[in-house]
Amino acid sequence: MQQWVEKIAQRMLERNWMLATAESCTGGWVAQALTALAGSSDWFDGGFVTYSNAAKARMLGVSSELIEQEGAVSEAVVRAMAEGARRQSGVQLAVSVSGIAGPGGGSELKPVGTVWFAWACEGQPTRAQCHLLAGDREAVRRQAVEIALQGLLGMLERS
Repeated sequence: MQQWVEKIAQRMLERNWMLATAESCTGGWVAQALTALAGSSDWFDGGFVTYSNAAKARMLGVSSELIEQEGAVSEAVVRAMAEGARRQSGVQLAVSVSGIAGPGGGSELKPVGTVWFAWACEGQPTRAQCHLLAGDREAVRRQAVEIALQGLLGMLERS
């Protein structure tokens, strides 16, 4: 993970940009990985841990109706989370993660390991993708952090 964070930091500093996170199933782990690098306050603004649906609505401005219609683990909600993190923080780049880490909470349509990601970047359309991750709760969450970081780097390389 550290190699991705170092590359993210370099590209953020080159652009003089700031970054924010909006996390549900990862519980702040993406923000922790980013801030493990000394000097991250030069490019990392902050993180929202919005585990409950009420927190997603209150802190990120995600519509309660959208959450009810689509479910918290959905493309529409994760996009709204990333865009809300950008808006609330005034940053140029944000990542969001919402998923079912398990061991319970899954369904036939959204099994355990289903994780949605979104990246909202200034000057680019918000990107979202879904992954079905394998393993126990710890493994799902760790993989989710890695995907979130790789996606951040990808957004920076495209901008």
